[in-house]
Amino acid sequence: MADFSIESGNVYEAISVISKRANQLSIKLKEELNDRLAEFASTVDNLEEVFENREQIEVSKQYERMPKPTSLAIEEFLDGKLHYTTPAPVEVPLARELF
Repeated sequence: MADFSIESGNVYEAISVISKRANQLSIKLKEELNDRLAEFASTVDNLEEVFENREQIEVSKQYERMPKPTSLAIEEFLDGKLHYTTPAPVEVPLARELF
């Protein structure tokens, strides 16, 4: 946990950055997997004609063996590969100041 706060100065900010990056990686991996599995998609919905495709199973197993997006995001953060900015705080006028 101390490693997270060294980069950003705040553990909670670091966790937020890592989680957003993990979500990005997860979406990217899911799109890649769906694209690869779309090649094996069958237009027949009949349960009797459904069969196992060895190549499809191998593709699925390959993605299951890959490191999880959270682990990749943590590694990127600790290696200094993530670049992020925090927006400047916006001053919101109080209700008393409006009248």
